[in-house]
Order: sequence, then structure tokens, then C-alpha cells
Amino acid sequence: MEKKFRNLPLRKGVGIIVLNKKNEIFVAKRIDNPKDFWQMPQGGVDDGEDFLSAAYRELEEETSIKNVKMVQEIDGTTTYELPDHLLGIIWKGKYKGQKQKWFIMRYLGKDNEINIKTDKPEFLEWKWINIDMITEVVVDFKLQVYKQLKNKIKEIIN
Repeated sequence: MEKKFRNLPLRKGVGIIVLNKKNEIFVAKRIDNPKDFWQMPQGGVDDGEDFLSAAYRELEEETSIKNVKMVQEIDGTTTYELPDHLLGIIWKGKYKGQKQKWFIMRYLGKDNEINIKTDKPEFLEWKWINIDMITEVVVDFKLQVYKQLKNKIKEIIN
């Protein structure tokens, strides 16, 4: 990491693990990354906003999903740093990575209620996948976060 980026703060964020009735996980492919990488809904926390409110807002903004039931807040936070080629570009260059609070939510709606063609779309497509697959589809710099989450999800739903 270049010296000019080392002292940048981590962005405060949230992530949402959305489970369907079969305990499959919602993932979507980002518009800004044409490769075959998928992620769970996530985003930043606005000033004065609490983590849970941010999670519900981000989930609706990115997927139109509102019909969820909170399952559990995951203890602690996870962090990741951006790879060198994205530093100074993502988040207008203000952050070197993200420190996230994650929530598990159960989707109660029907698949046709999910709409990623939002006002400010972030995703090209979405799908439900088996929990074990989340570490197979994620971009490499988020892999450690997804490994931690996979283990915690399995503990909680089993």
C-alpha cells in the first residue's frame, strides 16, 4: 500500500446476509466489476444512522427487498482493505477499506418482489446460492470476510 493511502480511515459499513426458505444466500453481481464475482448486499452508514437502520436502507436501495425478518446481528465487526489498484478510486479516495457490521435476515417475500433495477443500480444480476458457495464467488479482497461469515452463518442456522 502506498504511503499516501496508509493513513486513510476505514469506511463504516453494514452487510446483510439474506436467507431464503431453503437457507440459500442472496448474492448479486456488481455493475462496476464485469468479472464473475458476486457479493451480498452491503453499504455505508450515513452520519447519525445506526447500523441496523443502515442495513435495512441499503438492502432496500440495492435490491428493493423490504419483506425480511431479523434473524441475528453478528457479533463484532469484519474489516477488509482495498487492493492497491482500487485505492484512491473507490469511495472518492476517502477510505482504504471498510469496517462492517453484519446482519442475518430471513427473506419472507417471493422472488419476483426482488428488483435490482433501482434508481441507482449497483447490480447486473442476482441469484440464491448454497452457503458453502459464498467463498467461491467473492472477489479476492473480501474472501477473508466471507470465510468468517460462512462459519458464523452455519453456527446460527444449524
